[in-house]
Amino acid sequence: MAKLIYSMITSLDGYAEAADGDLGAGAEVQEVHTFIGDIFRPVRTFLYGRRMYETMVFWQTAHTLPDVPPHILQYARDWQAAEKIVYSTTLESVSSAKTRIERTFDPDAVRRLKAESDSDLTVDGPNLAAQAIAAGLVDEYHLFITTSVVGGGKRFFPDGVRLDLQLVEERAFDSGLIYARYRTR
Repeated sequence: MAKLIYSMITSLDGYAEAADGDLGAGAEVQEVHTFIGDIFRPVRTFLYGRRMYETMVFWQTAHTLPDVPPHILQYARDWQAAEKIVYSTTLESVSSAKTRIERTFDPDAVRRLKAESDSDLTVDGPNLAAQAIAAGLVDEYHLFITTSVVGGGKRFFPDGVRLDLQLVEERAFDSGLIYARYRTR
């Protein structure tokens, strides 16, 4: 059975989206981007909310940009090869291959996806992840913690949730970013 992974960049005070939109520096450096690509290369299905999909669809054409560094080219290829499911009531159409729209988040359908998949899945975006967390579907949490305290926005973990997690991996990068991977006990 595949794992469902929730991973996002988060501020030091726990916000996946800052009220002003900026979570601070650290994730855009090549070392971090290469690490993220290596971790998520085996993922074959991405579950997105509309806003996260609209951010990530950049990878559909990133390989066409001039002077693309190898780590960006590799991430684009990996993203293009994966299935994408976008949960949205407002999105009319998608602009990437291997992508479909679902109008509602169905926890039982995600359970089936996990059971039937040979490769891990991710849920991306704090709103969609909150639904998956509430349904008890998330197996691992990958936090990329910046050095910034932003004071408000959308939290990485939804309010009212209590989880018992086990730290299974951690890494500090020269940029100050910290990676922490937790498994649900």
